[in-house]
Amino acid sequence: MKTDSQLKSIVTYLKKQHVLTLCVGDARSLWCANCFYAFDEGEMCLYMLTDHGTRHGALLGEYSHVAGTISDQTITVSLIKGAQFSGEMTVLDGAEADEARKRYTARFPLAKVAATPVWRLRLDEVKLTNNKLGFGTKLSWDRGSSDVSGTDS
Repeated sequence: MKTDSQLKSIVTYLKKQHVLTLCVGDARSLWCANCFYAFDEGEMCLYMLTDHGTRHGALLGEYSHVAGTISDQTITVSLIKGAQFSGEMTVLDGAEADEARKRYTARFPLAKVAATPVWRLRLDEVKLTNNKLGFGTKLSWDRGSSDVSGTDS
């Protein structure tokens, strides 16, 4: 099924990357920040550490809906590959935070010493551009039309 192969390509890409650009706010207070992330394929979400005292962390307290990008850095147009996403951010606590922190620190061991809050970005929509498959090729996944395993709802 096309949806399954698109989701598989998106998952493979998200697993290989580790930095996203997160955009949060409204028309008057929009802000972007780069954050390291750990990907949870089973839940189609990203975990990150962000302090409430940062500008984007403070905005996340007011606006949970976010958008952002994850991209390779290449100057060769035929090799451009990157994702655009939207989703909901939630600060985690308790056992949920502990599990997410384990996943995050497995990927970034230096973060074990950080007491920074753990956040979950539930991906609701992802569009992956992959010029390696042909100029302008777009692969899409939407939580509303597909479950996290890629089968239609």
